[in-house]
Amino acid sequence: MRFSLSVVDYAVILLYFAANLAVGFWFYRKNQNTSEMADYLLAGRGLSLPVFVAALVSSWYGGVLGVGEFSYRYGLLNWVVLGFPYYIFALIYAYFLAPKIASSGALTLPDLLEKFYGPGASGIGAALLLLLVSPAPYILMIWVLVKSLAGISLWASFSIAMISATAFLFVGGFRSDVRADVLHFILMYSGLIVLPLAAYHAWGGLSFLRAHLPKTHLEWSGGKSLGYIGSWWFLGLWTLVEPTFYQKCLAAKSPEVARRGIVVSVLFWILFDFITTVAGLYARAILPNLKDPVLSYPALADRILPPLWKGFFYVGMLGAIFAAFSSLAFLFASTLGKDIVWKFFKLPGLSETRHVQLGLILGLILGTAVAVVLPSVVDIWYTLSSIAVAGLLFPLCLGYFPSLKPLSEDVSKIMIGGSGVSAIWTLLKQPLGWAPIYPGLMVACSFYLYSIFKKRMSYGPN
Repeated sequence: MRFSLSVVDYAVILLYFAANLAVGFWFYRKNQNTSEMADYLLAGRGLSLPVFVAALVSSWYGGVLGVGEFSYRYGLLNWVVLGFPYYIFALIYAYFLAPKIASSGALTLPDLLEKFYGPGASGIGAALLLLLVSPAPYILMIWVLVKSLAGISLWASFSIAMISATAFLFVGGFRSDVRADVLHFILMYSGLIVLPLAAYHAWGGLSFLRAHLPKTHLEWSGGKSLGYIGSWWFLGLWTLVEPTFYQKCLAAKSPEVARRGIVVSVLFWILFDFITTVAGLYARAILPNLKDPVLSYPALADRILPPLWKGFFYVGMLGAIFAAFSSLAFLFASTLGKDIVWKFFKLPGLSETRHVQLGLILGLILGTAVAVVLPSVVDIWYTLSSIAVAGLLFPLCLGYFPSLKPLSEDVSKIMIGGSGVSAIWTLLKQPLGWAPIYPGLMVACSFYLYSIFKKRMSYGPN
């Protein structure tokens, strides 16, 4: 599907690409008071509350096309399964984990696992983490958008978009990333809100939606079973192992900034969920026969927005996607380059920073390959997160609590068992109709409880 843009719209989008690069490169300068890796990976651990909130809100909400696809198909269920459970788990994270993580002194999430359980757990955790930080969903969204908007060669347009989103990461690392996220934060709210406002002005409010939507779209369940809804709620546990949360907390100026930053971020996510869900409802009501619901927002914008406003809307959508894409691409790079290759297969002649930069290149290549194999944003999220969360949840979330922490000798069984069963369940096309995360968490929980039993029997409650 191709959409029509005016010269003014293209000018607005190109101006955004240039601004993104300019902001990213402008703030790459190193803080001389921190080590090279602490500066490159965590911006010298100096994130203030406003920057923390802007970076976390924008980088955790890049799946805007996937949200559009889900809300177009299922209506208010989008908020029930892709919003509300994440607010709850984010608040749990804020009060029970964030201050501890900010005080840990670690550079990465696998560093925390090594601190808790040793290098073996760190290596397995890093491998599972690669699934959670895959930039594949966002590469797919960028490709879909560029394909529908390209006024020049598709590959040339795609290359411009990818360079604009990642080039500054090579020199500036996380410091450049969070400064670009501040720009994205402003654009994603101001750009996306024009779509539901324009639809409301042209067609009216709730009475119009009730008259033109399937009944289930305005029901909390979306016509889906409790088992289906429950599986998405379990996937909300993803929040407790969410790599962008750990990264921002490790980079926060203080534990209090980390805790308060997540709480404030939840309020912004509620607002953004309202904007995107309403936009999805209008898309379904106004364009009921879309062949590709992943393009519901661009299709609605093409139908109702005039020139300039349409370009501004696309910039807002691109800002949301680019923020998550660049953050996850950098997390993939640091996990692969630092926590796997540098730690276990060090390449001679290359510094630790060079390993991360190499990981960035490989992440873009591998992410593109995954996007080709799984050409649905929702399918990529569901599959990769089901596998990774099942193995990471217990060791990562309970490592800070001595009485609940499993024995180091059992952590590999918990991680490999949980994620392995989820992966097998996925390959077997979900036997018994169970979502893959259910059997994975059951197996991981069994190994975890066995480890706690051994610990209590051998060492006492502490």
